Amino acid sequence: MIDCENEVYTRIVRMLREEFPGINVAGEYTKTPSSFPHVSITQSDNSTVADKQDTSGKEAMSLVMFEINVYSNKSEGKKTECKSIAKAIDEKMFSMNFRRLAFTPVPNLEDATIYRIIARYSAATDGENFYRR
Repeated sequence: MIDCENEVYTRIVRMLREEFPGINVAGEYTKTPSSFPHVSITQSDNSTVADKQDTSGKEAMSLVMFEINVYSNKSEGKKTECKSIAKAIDEKMFSMNFRRLAFTPVPNLEDATIYRIIARYSAATDGENFYRR
């Protein structure tokens, strides 16, 4: 299996910490973030690209999907803060050749005072490079 989760996570985290000092970032879904703003970055799918398989017995390319959750609990401007963070992530993902599949505000049923956006991205990878398909 071609595993690029750590590489993608690291690239996004570096950018977020530079642009949003104090941001809380996790590599897995967190039901209740310990501080805000919070971002979770998870690889939600990794499948073999069938038309890139050959008889070598090795996986040549994988199709990967990442889900990113952005949370803010500001008393004023939480939607704006989430959108600003999500936009920076979106630009980073596009610079890595990912394609956005979804960008959706989601009601946070656990705590309505927290604003949340979910974004999903997809790309094919050979383990070194990312390709839009």
